[in-house]
Amino acid sequence: MAYLYETHLHTCRSSGCASAWGRDYIKYYRDSGYTGIFVTDHFFRGNCTVNRKLPWKEWVKEFCRGFEETREEGARRGLEVFFGWEETFDGDDYLIYGPDKEWLLEHPEAKSWSRKAQYKAVKAAGGCVIHAHPFRQHHYIQMVSLAPELIDGVEAANAGNQEQRYDALAARYAAKLGLPVTAGSDIHHLEQARAGELYGVYLDRKLGGALDFASLIREGFPGGPESLKIEEGRCESRGDEAVEIPLEILDGNERVIWTDFRDFIERG
Repeated sequence: MAYLYETHLHTCRSSGCASAWGRDYIKYYRDSGYTGIFVTDHFFRGNCTVNRKLPWKEWVKEFCRGFEETREEGARRGLEVFFGWEETFDGDDYLIYGPDKEWLLEHPEAKSWSRKAQYKAVKAAGGCVIHAHPFRQHHYIQMVSLAPELIDGVEAANAGNQEQRYDALAARYAAKLGLPVTAGSDIHHLEQARAGELYGVYLDRKLGGALDFASLIREGFPGGPESLKIEEGRCESRGDEAVEIPLEILDGNERVIWTDFRDFIERG
């Protein structure tokens, strides 16, 4: 039996670019056969609704309300709801799974982490870091930044990507690194749920929590596109995909070591 999980979801309570309340998603995911969902609202440096001038513990409590409201409705309707978040750096975004609200309350330094510091802290807590939609090339993104030594997996399919080639590039990148892949809806609005444009990850057992999912990722499962709920051919390359904006590939200390993706794939 396969268990289906949404890995990338935003609520208007905590994400400024979302229009849907977390509770309103529950019916659609339950009726679509999902076992559970992760709420991954935009974190401190992303498009978050919470006032950054608040004291840290108050900020965290407000930030977690989107998740908590969603979890409450999920419990009422029989859908599991887990906690995560999405942090932003220089246009590159990372999905964090594992640490919980109590952990965040004790880590005010999270608001100013570098990619390296984020990875070390999350990993020490038993969590994982997934690079979200790494090859998205929109007007608000100035550069594709990749940090292969500071992630545990790659979001190879994102339903919010306007072009399939972004996902094909992500799948190729993950294969080059030998890292597990995930898929997520990156849902912000109910219209997407109503249209059934929902992605996710199939697991062979039910999750016991966010740390359980992080452990599976860090152990290398899910493995490939066969473990993903996506449109057919979504991650398949046609061979002509290109990165059309500047690109940088960073080492574990966040120093630029490559600026040509094709060269990295062929020789890196």
